[in-house]
Amino acid sequence: MARTIGSYGPKTLEAIRKAGLRLIFEHGYAAMSLRDLAAEVGIQVGSLYNHISTKQELLFDLVQDHVNELLRQLDLALEGKQGPEEKLRAFVAFHVSYHMSRKREVFIANSELRSLEPKNYEAIVALRSAYEQRLAAILTEGVSDGAFDVVDVQVATFAIIALLTGLCAWYRPGGRLSKGAIIAAHEKLVLSGVAPQAATAPARSPRKPARRVATV
Repeated sequence: MARTIGSYGPKTLEAIRKAGLRLIFEHGYAAMSLRDLAAEVGIQVGSLYNHISTKQELLFDLVQDHVNELLRQLDLALEGKQGPEEKLRAFVAFHVSYHMSRKREVFIANSELRSLEPKNYEAIVALRSAYEQRLAAILTEGVSDGAFDVVDVQVATFAIIALLTGLCAWYRPGGRLSKGAIIAAHEKLVLSGVAPQAATAPARSPRKPARRVATV
């Protein structure tokens, strides 16, 4: 490939990151080589080292930036929300809409977590835990207020995040439902799942069996 981008500067680094994101998403971290990456960007392999030291550094930076942005935008989405139900609705709406628009980043952050070296793995897990704790705090507040009925907050936290993130496997833009409809469907699923159970209705008196009539 002809060289199209200079070897220095933020534009080249951004091009490297975008190319790396696409190649890892399409082929996997293990299959992507620095030679492939350099060819995709249009620079010599040696020029990559002006911007990244290793392939592992690139993967870590991509995943770390993704989770940091996820946290930053979640905090903005929760700003000013009052009460656990309003906060939970905001969490669901944010998580679903974010994951609709960041499919590559989400896929890599989940599927390539195993490819991170131990120190990098621990750093990402800590960030992910911080995100999970935002939801756990909302559920805990709701249980304390009597707004939610949750048997185990940690289990509910993992289950809700798994449910919401699952749309990455099937969502396609331009499908049968609008984004708003998909968000509303997930809000209903989550809110109904944590809502206090209605009081059990009094048992009805057993009805007398109907008299059977013989037929011929």
